[in-house]
Amino acid sequence: MQWTLEQMRYLEAAVGAGSFSGAARKLGRAQSVVSTAIGLLEAELGVELFDRSRRNAVLTEAGKVMHLEACELLRQAERLQLRAQLLSVAPEARLTLALDEALPYLAIGTLVKELAARYPALELVMLNATASEVAHYVEQQQADVAFHFDRGAVSSILEQQHIGSVAQGVFVARGHAMAHGQEVSRNELTRHRQLIMDSELSREQAYSPTVWYSDSFYSIAEMVADELGWAILPLNIAHYDNYKGFLQEVPCPTLALSRLPVRRLALHGKKLSATCQWLTTRLAELLRDGPRA
Repeated sequence: MQWTLEQMRYLEAAVGAGSFSGAARKLGRAQSVVSTAIGLLEAELGVELFDRSRRNAVLTEAGKVMHLEACELLRQAERLQLRAQLLSVAPEARLTLALDEALPYLAIGTLVKELAARYPALELVMLNATASEVAHYVEQQQADVAFHFDRGAVSSILEQQHIGSVAQGVFVARGHAMAHGQEVSRNELTRHRQLIMDSELSREQAYSPTVWYSDSFYSIAEMVADELGWAILPLNIAHYDNYKGFLQEVPCPTLALSRLPVRRLALHGKKLSATCQWLTTRLAELLRDGPRA
């Protein structure tokens, strides 16, 4: 086949303009150039594209089919050019990003939307899992970079960078005995079952003698809503739409909860791409500038 993309553009222009002369004006070419190019395209394809018994550029039935194919071919060519432009700016065409499922969804949603606008031809793979699992994804080279809540020590082959933090609070179900609207003491907390975030990375400190463990903040929030105990939760989890009306924050000034740190993980010694560096900087900004939750 000897047809060219330029001939396909002439075909698309003629259909769009409704005439060869209109296409010539649109493309800044002589009408004879457009007519000749389309005639050669018809000869090459062995298909009559236009009904020349009419004054305007009217497609034949076969021409309608070929026009659709030409439009798709031109779209593919545009995507090819866009991907080439991406590779000239960022060396990777594909990025695998591992995310802690408990990170603030508003910040992550904004981050992904901006990533799509900034690198439109990037092929993205997102792995959402627990804090421990996303660390393993990077360690096993299944992910290029990960962002998760800092739950303690990780493998020595992983490089860590603190990028922000999220506020925490003590939460109970609306019907729990401590949901009385007043401050509680640490002593009062010890009288009730505590639901604790547990993972391979760390085991949180238990304030109550009776504890249940889970490796998912969402699972813990569900158990709190079911009145199975109290828990320390990131505010973004407790304020998630699914739990509104079911959870209540309990002020406990003597507990003095710190903010839960967020960090980036990558293989030690691996040079991060410009895309990964941008993701790190932008997520840090979103965590800093976002709402309290």
